[in-house]
Amino acid sequence: MIARTSPIVRLAVRAVTPIALLIAAFVLFAGHNQPGGGFAAGLLLGAVIVLRTVAGLQQPRHAAVFLAVGGVIVGLEALTPLLWGQPLLDQVVVSRHVPLLGKVKTGSALIFDLGVVAVVVGLVIAVLDGFGAASLVDRGRRPIDDAPVDASVDTDSGRNR
Repeated sequence: MIARTSPIVRLAVRAVTPIALLIAAFVLFAGHNQPGGGFAAGLLLGAVIVLRTVAGLQQPRHAAVFLAVGGVIVGLEALTPLLWGQPLLDQVVVSRHVPLLGKVKTGSALIFDLGVVAVVVGLVIAVLDGFGAASLVDRGRRPIDDAPVDASVDTDSGRNR
């Protein structure tokens, strides 16, 4: 595949990655008052992961960890208001004055959105693993266990039979 062998593609993906991460962070934080939020930011991060995988760069593993952590965050954030007698998924909004930024509002929905980001990223990694993307990145480095076995060599003494 040309994407893994082309240094231009790898350089382009490396150059685009920080910009995409900044856009994903902006979409995550602006998502409460404007379109965006956890799902859109998770899709942007997932696109970065897909690009880096196709280009043969590092790929995050352990999709189950992302899915579990995201699910726990979303579940706890959804159930926490019930402890204070509030309705399920009720949001608490906090407003503070920050010296350089002025008045900044945030809420408990931001924590919920972080959980959604983790779930979406975990799903993207799981889909890539399902398509065998890990073998795309690791191709060329064959594990010893996958080496073909020669039946004519006695493994105990190393002599031919």
